[in-house]
Amino acid sequence: MSACKRLLYIVKHRGIWPSIWRRNVTTWSPVGAAFNAKPHRRLELFEKNVGLFGVPELSSPAGFEVTTKRALKDTQELVDKVCSSPPGAVTVETFDQLSDGLCKVADLADFVKVAHPEPSFREAAEKTCIEIGTVVENGILHNDSSLWTQKQGMLSNLNPFTVAELFMFDFAISGIHLDEKLRKEAVKLHVKLLDLNNEFLMGSHLPNRIAKSAIPEHIHCHFATEGSFIQIGGLHAESSNDLVREVAYRIFLYPNADLMECLEELLKCRNKLAKLVGYESYAHRALQGTMAKTPGIMLPPLSPNNDFHFNYGVLRAERYNIEPSLYSPYFSLGSCMEGLNSLFTKLYGVSIMSEHPSAGEVWNDDVRKLAVVHETEGLLGYIYCDFFHRANKPHQDCHFTIRGGRQCQESGQYQLPVVVLMLSLPHPTKSAPTLLTPSMMENLFHEMGHAMHSMLGRTRYQHITGTRCATDFAEVPSILMEYFATDYRVVNQFARHYQTGQPLPQSMVARLCESKKVCGAADTQLQIFYSALDQMYHGKPQNRSTTDILKDMQHKFYGLPYTPNTAWQLRFSHLIGYGAKYYSYLMSRAVASMVWKQCFVQDPLNRDMGERYRREMLAHGGGKEPMLMVEGMLQRQPTIEDFVDALVTDLNPDFETFIMDSTS
Repeated sequence: MSACKRLLYIVKHRGIWPSIWRRNVTTWSPVGAAFNAKPHRRLELFEKNVGLFGVPELSSPAGFEVTTKRALKDTQELVDKVCSSPPGAVTVETFDQLSDGLCKVADLADFVKVAHPEPSFREAAEKTCIEIGTVVENGILHNDSSLWTQKQGMLSNLNPFTVAELFMFDFAISGIHLDEKLRKEAVKLHVKLLDLNNEFLMGSHLPNRIAKSAIPEHIHCHFATEGSFIQIGGLHAESSNDLVREVAYRIFLYPNADLMECLEELLKCRNKLAKLVGYESYAHRALQGTMAKTPGIMLPPLSPNNDFHFNYGVLRAERYNIEPSLYSPYFSLGSCMEGLNSLFTKLYGVSIMSEHPSAGEVWNDDVRKLAVVHETEGLLGYIYCDFFHRANKPHQDCHFTIRGGRQCQESGQYQLPVVVLMLSLPHPTKSAPTLLTPSMMENLFHEMGHAMHSMLGRTRYQHITGTRCATDFAEVPSILMEYFATDYRVVNQFARHYQTGQPLPQSMVARLCESKKVCGAADTQLQIFYSALDQMYHGKPQNRSTTDILKDMQHKFYGLPYTPNTAWQLRFSHLIGYGAKYYSYLMSRAVASMVWKQCFVQDPLNRDMGERYRREMLAHGGGKEPMLMVEGMLQRQPTIEDFVDALVTDLNPDFETFIMDSTS
């Protein structure tokens, strides 16, 4: 796209409010300005409500029922078509069309049920999720054995590791190949798990509350209040106040009997279903098709001093003078978005451009819409940025696929991907834009890595688009972005003081990078503990509580002791989306480390390497075996020693000596 065309695109589509040009920010690009200014509230009296994400029916909560009924009707028609046609390539196309129709409704509803500020929308979306999940498991797909015959014929006519094979796998792990009696039992377990998953996921994010009189009055101001109670909705790990951190930890992690029962029943049901469909355990079922392939290969613990009992974040700040407030003025949200835009332009020839959403298209006034545009390929897709804190919004950084990319055989057009990035950042004020701490900035880069994975793929089928790939590969693009976020050659492209325009000194970036290494061993050890706990929960059933298992795993794999009367596992929401796969963060980190050191460390802005990365790793989604994508990028086959070395070499070799010196 020429500079002239790009300018015309910006003028036509940008959602930039004229007032921001009167706020001494004329050096910001349009995308930077869109995020560094507080948008004015729009008057939509005479604008047509286009519905959430441009879906006309979703201009009101009642629209979810309409879209759900239509999706299920279309699905039944496509199932009938599959069952009455000879197996082959057309069958795959029909299955993907079927999958796309369901996912476009279910995935959108899955996001709305947790993120929409209006309860009526959340409730309608949750009802849609349950209805589609129940009907799919209980009637249309997994209860029709004729589909299994079609799928077997479909696979026999196609090459290995095609989307047909992935469809086969999805149906086999659901029990479609079982006899009628066992298949009905599998369906019941699926339906029960849908309810348990939803109950646990919602409960894991709810705050705990305690009477104001139970904690010292001078720290009340650090927490939300509700009448005579204090509400604690997180760990407050970045607070510099020791007592605030301790109170938050003990109250937020205090055991909830109902949620404990939900988790233990969920794990029992998962194991029962896995055994029913022919697997040794739920972990064996979950790891099929991943880079790891089978459970049981655990990395050894990395051991910092076991008597290290104080906050890692405070240690980093004190040792390296990396108090977040020193960095935040250089990391305005707008400048960080400019940095991402610059990086993507240099690596892929891609620009992110602010667009003005139509009336009713977004669920909150502060949601920004970005168009992702390639210099020659044109529009690649859309990213909705739900970045700011609000009441009842989950305090978790997430990437949601709303619509997957696919080649539509019906129209001949490519269906553009649509995703949402959800953060929980502070709002801009009258005197300053939103300022990010270093960790917030890294999280932004991380989540944008997921978004670009979705945008840069061009798969034929939506079933394997973007992040719909092996779980232990899906985190590679996001973790790789963290390396870019802390490389001075990248940071220097955008980190400017929001008042003076001065660049962030290289020495401050160096201190930040060194501070990350100091606690790298502890962080890695924590991830190993989480991974071991997840594997133990989903392996052979044990006749003990989830808390007893946690105590045992924490003793074996982590340097800090268990705190009595806490149940951290009840806040482990990754058990839902990453059940038996939490190790994926470690494996993905190892792969990202190898890719960074071999391909980008010499020149993080190298266009040829960026194109290779897109071609070998981002373009395929889940349509290519993950280890083959890694081999294509590295141009060699990595060994298990390479994976371990990649994790260990990022750590500070003097870690234990440093800890001993600091505590003496």
